[in-house]
Amino acid sequence: MQDFNLHAPEGAHKRKRIIGRGQGSGRGTTAGKGTKGQKARSGGKTYVGFEGGQMPLYRRLAQRGFSNYPFKKEFQVVNLGELERRYHDGETVDVATLKQKGLIKGPAPVKILGDGKFTKKLIFKIRALSASAKTKIEQATGGTSGGAVDA
Repeated sequence: MQDFNLHAPEGAHKRKRIIGRGQGSGRGTTAGKGTKGQKARSGGKTYVGFEGGQMPLYRRLAQRGFSNYPFKKEFQVVNLGELERRYHDGETVDVATLKQKGLIKGPAPVKILGDGKFTKKLIFKIRALSASAKTKIEQATGGTSGGAVDA
């Protein structure tokens, strides 16, 4: 085959099936909609959960209580062990540096967890710290919270 003689493979282009154009077309009469009934009529669509006019399940079941699901906050978590490996003494830990070092992605809020060993003196500008992370940071920095502030 030559470079200039390109064409689509066999069967790549299918002809559009035209329906409802008389008996001779082979797709006349009911035009693929079966015989009678709601779905055979024009505009005969139903909604998701439709049960033929019977009261749908989602309306039969009682709605009780409250779900916090739509309002939940999802944090990107970073462990102190990762910070120990990727940061040097005196560096600032904030969203920008975490993203730069590849520890987080996207705009979701960040929470520092206390998993792993931690001995470095870092400046934290992160909103959420777990209790164990806070104690480890205070031990590493000698009594202060390591400059942990709400940013």
